[in-house]
Amino acid sequence: MPEVNRRTMLAGMAAGVLAPVAGASLGPALPAGASPGPAAASLADAAGGSLGLPDWAEFVGFADLVWKRLPKTWYEGPFLGNGFLGSGIYAEPGRNAIRFNVQHSQVQDHRPEFGSLFGLARLPIGHFTLEPAGAITGVDWRMDLWNAELRGTITTAAGSLELRALLHSTRSVLAIEVRPSEGERGFRWVFHPAVAISPRADPKFGRQPPPGYTANPPAVPESAGDVRLSVQPLHAGGEHVTAWREAERGSARALYTAVAWSHPAKTAVRQAMSLVRGASAPLDALAVEHRRWWHDYYRHGFLSIPDRRLQSFYWIQLYKIAAAARKDAPAMATCGPWLESTPWPATWWNLNVQLEYWLIHGANHLELDAVTYSLDRYRDNMRDELPEQYAADSYGIPRTTDMELRNGAGVGNSGYGVGIPGKESPTPEVGNLTWALHNVWLSYRHTMDERILRDVLFPLLRGAINYYLHFLTPGADGRLHLPFTFSPEYGVNAPDCTYDLALIRWGCKTLLESAATLHIDDPLAGKWQEVLAKLAPYAVDANGYMIGAGVPFAKSHRHYSHLLQIYPLYEITGEQPESRALIEKSLEHWVSFEGALQGYTFTGAASISAQLRHGEKAEFYLGELQRRFIKPNTMYQESGPVIETPLSAAQSLHDMLCQSWGGVVRLFPALPPSWADATIHNFRTEGAFLLSASRQQGSTRWLRVHSEAGAPCVLRPGVTGELAVSDERGKPRNFKDLGGGTIEVELKRGEEAVVHRAGDKPDFVVGPVAPQGDLAPWGLP
Repeated sequence: MPEVNRRTMLAGMAAGVLAPVAGASLGPALPAGASPGPAAASLADAAGGSLGLPDWAEFVGFADLVWKRLPKTWYEGPFLGNGFLGSGIYAEPGRNAIRFNVQHSQVQDHRPEFGSLFGLARLPIGHFTLEPAGAITGVDWRMDLWNAELRGTITTAAGSLELRALLHSTRSVLAIEVRPSEGERGFRWVFHPAVAISPRADPKFGRQPPPGYTANPPAVPESAGDVRLSVQPLHAGGEHVTAWREAERGSARALYTAVAWSHPAKTAVRQAMSLVRGASAPLDALAVEHRRWWHDYYRHGFLSIPDRRLQSFYWIQLYKIAAAARKDAPAMATCGPWLESTPWPATWWNLNVQLEYWLIHGANHLELDAVTYSLDRYRDNMRDELPEQYAADSYGIPRTTDMELRNGAGVGNSGYGVGIPGKESPTPEVGNLTWALHNVWLSYRHTMDERILRDVLFPLLRGAINYYLHFLTPGADGRLHLPFTFSPEYGVNAPDCTYDLALIRWGCKTLLESAATLHIDDPLAGKWQEVLAKLAPYAVDANGYMIGAGVPFAKSHRHYSHLLQIYPLYEITGEQPESRALIEKSLEHWVSFEGALQGYTFTGAASISAQLRHGEKAEFYLGELQRRFIKPNTMYQESGPVIETPLSAAQSLHDMLCQSWGGVVRLFPALPPSWADATIHNFRTEGAFLLSASRQQGSTRWLRVHSEAGAPCVLRPGVTGELAVSDERGKPRNFKDLGGGTIEVELKRGEEAVVHRAGDKPDFVVGPVAPQGDLAPWGLP
């Protein structure tokens, strides 16, 4: 390729350009009225107009959800959100109406004496009903992902209602515009406040509220000019307020609503009214800023695989996590901002939070990292949750907390505190903070931002490991042993619990490496080294890894708490010849007990299979997940809605496409043979590299790597034959062949390298690959 064209292509890649590869279709056009708008300019514009490329709206629209039937539950319907405010949309049960839920991730109770699941629980707010004049006979809706808007029509016996809804990306206002036909001009909006009580108190869940626990007082309707209010006072002080107003412009009527929360002061009325009045512009005007945010968001990276159904699922998860998360929003509770009927109205730290946020790293969306933000901001509360005698030098996080990482100490706690190793009550589930800090470590590794390492990870991990150090004792074998603790969620305490030993090893190793990076001469370094040298080994039997010493894995169990050393910690890997058979045996034994398996069982199994480079097995497990557990709108349900599983499935797909653990970037490590083509662009890896690559006809054709931090760049590109490595201008770059298909490329901060087979002349085009498989959209088509 002539140098000028090569440079143009690479410049286009850096600008976020997409181009179709041969034979690829970008999918159906958007419906009438769904034009991308001025902020969604053609991708050719981003590249100077020289390549004639399609625009992002068409590609992202490929994954739009479609409803030709009326959704009847949250698991079927559209959903809107911005990390704080959330709305799920579906038929009002038992009535001729459409429900628009109004929930907010900051709205909770404040009575810690009743524990996190009652006294500190998320509280339901209420919902609007859109009540037409005639009986609803049909719907035709599309969730326009590119613009984050719901559009479509409700057909009734009296006419039709043309619908458009968005939940603003930055203003936290739900705006719904309805254009009725002549027979439907009498439609109306009605707000229904919910009882402000923990959803766990619902008798259908069989959880007895603690003595003395009652619902908060009823909401009080108020008005201020044309703004109506539902003011919800709380027993503990403070309030949450829903404000709304309607505006009529020509043939359209628009509803604007917002929620504000305050505690202990009562200032939410003013906040909610300000939000509504500040955003009551025509929807076209309101949508400009909203769309700009979403269009920039999607352009952070790109991924395309042949499996059309799974590719659409992936892009819906990117929409979902941006609708559910912001860095400064509360770490996601079990159902994100969309609180529904659930026995789990809190934030869960023994798996849920960790899985919810994994995909932000590879997808290049660190702006959504609420885990690092929350653990940093509320660190003092993690001392308060420990037994007093250990709080001076340690941190811990219970199984469940509110948005400020508090658990409460009352009788409603149900034993969900951090616990003390060796004591039955409260349940000694000790490793949750250390596991959550692994997410923080991933954020550091994917950015190489030493502020994360110095200010958040190192001090908090030091405190988390300190808590373990209080209980490690030498045995007759000369090893350090841990009294019994709890392996989530197996139900049996075990000494030398595998869950905890894996986290202790990872924590001590990470502390030593961090201290070296930060040039800290820590007085505990010798103790961390001793722990690594003397910690008890993992218990193993004929079936693989056990729950702990003397406790085999012997029943169906959805959680992979006994396999964290394999994934996601990557201490035990398939690249260690002596470990491979043990990993395979442990995985097969775990999933062989069918009774209690749930959705995230299959995402964990897919990622472990990807680590073993078993692409077909990883594909199989993701297929089983979709067939067994994923709902029409890609949500997920156990006893109540839980959001982590679909989001973690997106990370499993990442693990198939690119892995960067252990200082090596592995490109396309676990793709099934049926995925002959694949493309990634600006995929973020450990070491703060942005990777773009194309797989064609079953092998890597080329890759481009950009270094943000100047970290050592070790690549396993999967390119067959002799390699050519050059900079973006085509000038050869120095690299070292490390053997086994691995190379080390000399890259400083801000530099790039392009790798391909010597003598080949790839086109360096990033674009969607030809689709195959199930082409039906998600939703209710």
